[in-house]
Amino acid sequence: MGPKSGDGAEPDPPRPRRRPTIQDLARAAATSPSTASRALSGNGYVGADVRARVLAAAERIGYVPDSNARTLRNRTSRAVGMLISDLRNPFYANLAAGIEEQLRSAGYHVIVVNNDGEEEAEVEGARTFLAVRVSAAIITPVSDRAVRMLLNDGVPVVQADRMVEGLTTDGVLVDNVRGAREVTAHLIGLGHTRIALLIDETDWTTGAGRLAGYRAALRAAGVPMDPGLVVPTKFQPEAARDAVTGLLARRPDVTALFAANNMLAEGAFQALQRAGRRIPDDLSLVAFDDVPWMSMVSPGITTVDQHTDDLGRACARLVVDRIAGSADGQATVRYIEPSVTFRGSTAPPGAVISLAGPGPGGVAVSPSS
Repeated sequence: MGPKSGDGAEPDPPRPRRRPTIQDLARAAATSPSTASRALSGNGYVGADVRARVLAAAERIGYVPDSNARTLRNRTSRAVGMLISDLRNPFYANLAAGIEEQLRSAGYHVIVVNNDGEEEAEVEGARTFLAVRVSAAIITPVSDRAVRMLLNDGVPVVQADRMVEGLTTDGVLVDNVRGAREVTAHLIGLGHTRIALLIDETDWTTGAGRLAGYRAALRAAGVPMDPGLVVPTKFQPEAARDAVTGLLARRPDVTALFAANNMLAEGAFQALQRAGRRIPDDLSLVAFDDVPWMSMVSPGITTVDQHTDDLGRACARLVVDRIAGSADGQATVRYIEPSVTFRGSTAPPGAVISLAGPGPGGVAVSPSS
């Protein structure tokens, strides 16, 4: 039993405080509701002294503009939807941070939906955006369904990092071909000719571009393309680890490995450790997408840095331009130029461990040719 009042009755529960209205604010600031509204929104002229008085009164009485009411009146809002594939992945977390930082500075707030790379969750996120009438949406698309749903309702869409084929929208992409070509050329320049590519998909612009860049570097150097060195796997470290373990057993002649994203690089690094392969003495390792752990291990991993924060900020600027009508009528696709960060995980080909070994007693080490 809770405490009782003097007459033995239970005390009345506290009543929720009534939310101040624009009329309450106008009375507190000794001005009209329309003037108070202009002072808060910045739309229309209001004297500096009046604006200061209104802002002070708003803070004093706890007035917060009702964005939902404004959205219903104008069918617009200061909210932008962001559909992200996996916020646990540092790449997507940094992308979201860059988007949110830029939009916040432009006076927008962000509604974030994490879909874990699931198509149905992405579609449900798009429904949420439509329900709250977002002004625009930024999506790392899993399929075309959510993008089409938003476009059909007139919501501008910016596709980030990758784009769905056949849909005309704004987009911001990394130059995946260039990044993959440069890091593969780095390995070739060190003397590697048996370079494996660990990749999870080639249907999106990301994977297709990285495969194209890998092939372009081999072609430019006159190194024959070996289809057996393109190793498909799933977008999971565990799957990548198993794929690399199989590669090492199948192709002991491989001297370098290029992991097409940070998740695959994590699995590859684990597989090499478990196999007792020394990086870079026995096998060089490079990756696309620089994330913190790659500079914390020893040796550090040579990577293609996508400048993910810049990618997010570019998406946000494109959204703001589209909402304001300052972007032209044609869909705009902008590219972020990646750069290679060189660390200690690459070296000229050295010794290659033969997994077959000389017999039960141990493994053989032979110089690579």
